[in-house]
Amino acid sequence: MSRFARGTPAQQGTAWHDACVPAPRTPDGRWIVVGGRRWRAADPELPEPVRARLLHHLGTARSAVRTAKRTDDDAALAAARARVGAAKHGLGERGTPWWEQDSEARRARWTAALDELDPPEGQR
Repeated sequence: MSRFARGTPAQQGTAWHDACVPAPRTPDGRWIVVGGRRWRAADPELPEPVRARLLHHLGTARSAVRTAKRTDDDAALAAARARVGAAKHGLGERGTPWWEQDSEARRARWTAALDELDPPEGQR
C-alpha cells in the first residue's frame, strides 16, 4: 500500500485478501462483510487443495472476463462468465447455500465444479 493511501482497504478498492486481513464474518460464519455489504462465505468444509484449485480457476476466469470485455468478444465473455460461475458454485458462494447441504452434497458440488473446470487428463 502506498504511504499516501488513506482509509481502509475496502475504501481504497483493495481486495481483503490483498490486505492480509481476513474479511470480517457475521456471527454465524455464513457471510463476510466487505464495504458494508454481505457476501456469502466460501464453504468452510472445503479441503485446502480443493479450495486453492477453485480459487485459481476463479482468478483465471475473472482475468478472461476482463480480456474478453477489452476485445469485445461476446463468445469469450460468455464462456469466461460461465467459468466464474462454476468456480463460485464449487466454492459454495452461489447455488444452494452450503449450510443447507449435507457433507455428501457439498462434496458433490465441488467435485462437479472441478470436473467442469479442470482440463481433461490428456490436456494437462
